[in-house]
Amino acid sequence: MNAPEVSVIVPVYNEEAGLPTLFERLYSALDAFGASYEILFVNDGSRDRSAAMLREQFARRPDVTRVILLAANAGQHMAIMAGFEHSRGEIVVTIDADLQNPPEEIGRLVEKMREGYDLVGSIRRNRQDSAFRRYASRAMNRLRERITRIHMTDQGCMLRAYRRSIINAINSCHEVSTFIPALAYTFALRPTEIEVAHEERFAGESKYSLYSLIRLNFDLMTGFSLVPLQWFSMVGISVSFLSALFVIFLAARRVLVGPEAEGMFTLFGIVFFLLGLVLFGVGLIGEYVGRIYLQVRHRPRYLIDAVLEDAAAAAARDSGPVPVPVPATELTAAAPETRE
Repeated sequence: MNAPEVSVIVPVYNEEAGLPTLFERLYSALDAFGASYEILFVNDGSRDRSAAMLREQFARRPDVTRVILLAANAGQHMAIMAGFEHSRGEIVVTIDADLQNPPEEIGRLVEKMREGYDLVGSIRRNRQDSAFRRYASRAMNRLRERITRIHMTDQGCMLRAYRRSIINAINSCHEVSTFIPALAYTFALRPTEIEVAHEERFAGESKYSLYSLIRLNFDLMTGFSLVPLQWFSMVGISVSFLSALFVIFLAARRVLVGPEAEGMFTLFGIVFFLLGLVLFGVGLIGEYVGRIYLQVRHRPRYLIDAVLEDAAAAAARDSGPVPVPVPATELTAAAPETRE
């Protein structure tokens, strides 16, 4: 069985209400585009009927449908990694299951990839999110770009296309927690971006809480740069220098003016500020140490319960070159992520 030109990876987590519409629009869009394709649905430990609905869809279209069932929630990016490691297409497209990114836009990404690019990112046009989320996303984009030097206009949009060489490079990495778009940009020689439509979420609510977004950005910044540590070192040097000047000032004042009771609360304020700075530094170092701890345990990243695919696809996958084999039992080593 020949490998398809396009592999579409769809991570699914508790999307029961929107799956019928997703099936209708996704298959129609890919059939109309005309390229050979496969769709890999990755059920990320859903607690609703999503897994059962994916099984039913596989029974309807086994020729182009493959379903990976994870035994537990491993997070959006680990679910996509599972899809990467089982995909066969020369062009791999990721898209969320909530229909905020229209499946009809996949053809535009593939056409752009055919121009010779190895990575095509997307920028959400007229983003249908709250004002707080839009402004917070822009602020985090700017901060992340300054820290990591990775240029992504819209880091939160998972509608992206990758060439097989980039997928192979990502599969060769064994990071427990990572941010796939940023990792892909570190390998890409010819990346580009296009604007895509953005719609309101079809059903349900965003799986990303404020805490999850903050944690994801911590992973992004600490996983791709040492700049936060370097910035904190510079702050520490500056505070130490100012503290030395302050001590000299207090010593001179005591000699010239004599001992004073005033200024006690100012001194307390300075001490509390320095204590807060120290605690922030300990937390920052803890982020890096925690990443090292998760990595050196060498635990597999997720547990695959079952893979649904037709015999021809299974034979092609088993006989073809597999860049990074996936163990039959892969267990998540990090706290489960949620998704936007």
